[in-house]
Amino acid sequence: MNPLLTSITVLCVLGISLGQLLFKKAAQSIADAASWQQWVFNGWLIAALALYGITTLVWIWVLRHAPLHIAYPFMGLAFLIVPVLGWMMLGEAITWQTLAGGALILAGVTLASVGGHG
Repeated sequence: MNPLLTSITVLCVLGISLGQLLFKKAAQSIADAASWQQWVFNGWLIAALALYGITTLVWIWVLRHAPLHIAYPFMGLAFLIVPVLGWMMLGEAITWQTLAGGALILAGVTLASVGGHG
């Protein structure tokens, strides 16, 4: 993939990852006995769904221009990005196992994106 396409693909992954944080904020802001209005008019949920919608449209554009077997492994980066963002922005715990697993995923994404272009 060329640098522009790679950058847009990574932005999609970042958008999906940020969307997960927004979904978490939505979940935290909804009371246990919430009415349907509290779900439908939840600003965090609306923002998460909007971001997911936009990211999905951009992802479809990426798939028009890149082979799936090269583009899709980038989505694995979310398994590292989401916990790190959760730690940074929500104060959630992060373990060495999460970081080690993320490093393995990063190695796999690198391997998949540079090899096997045939």
